[in-house]
Amino acid sequence: MRGHIILAAAIAIAGAGQAVADDLVRVKTDKSVTAAMDSLQAAVEGAGATVFARVDHAAGAQKVDMELGDAQVLIFGNPKLGTPAMQADPLAGLFLPLKVLAYGDADGQVWLVYESPKEMLDDLDIDDDAEYVQKMTGALAKLTGKAAGS
Repeated sequence: MRGHIILAAAIAIAGAGQAVADDLVRVKTDKSVTAAMDSLQAAVEGAGATVFARVDHAAGAQKVDMELGDAQVLIFGNPKLGTPAMQADPLAGLFLPLKVLAYGDADGQVWLVYESPKEMLDDLDIDDDAEYVQKMTGALAKLTGKAAGS
């Protein structure tokens, strides 16, 4: 019986990990992490959105004498899209502004990764088909595609 419980727990944990992975959108690029983020930042600013921060995780790790592969996050948003989400459910503020991670995997492949807005806001009192959710989804796809060079 104990073996069945352990097996069930392992399956549940594996399934939860897959669910998280399914919520993420990955965009492949041939650019370096820095070049991809520079392109993303330019695309975001060019679209009229606000860049709130750019976080360099590898630089942070170096400050505490630790190593980390190149990884940066761009935090940005547009009140025209974020405000309606927060009007529908103030808890959307936990997920906004939007974030995109650029990192290099173990094989040296660079990826731009973000959480699907539909999935990100799924547990809130927000309609999956709301116009602002669709616009966030389209904007993220367009901006990361442009930054990746595709």
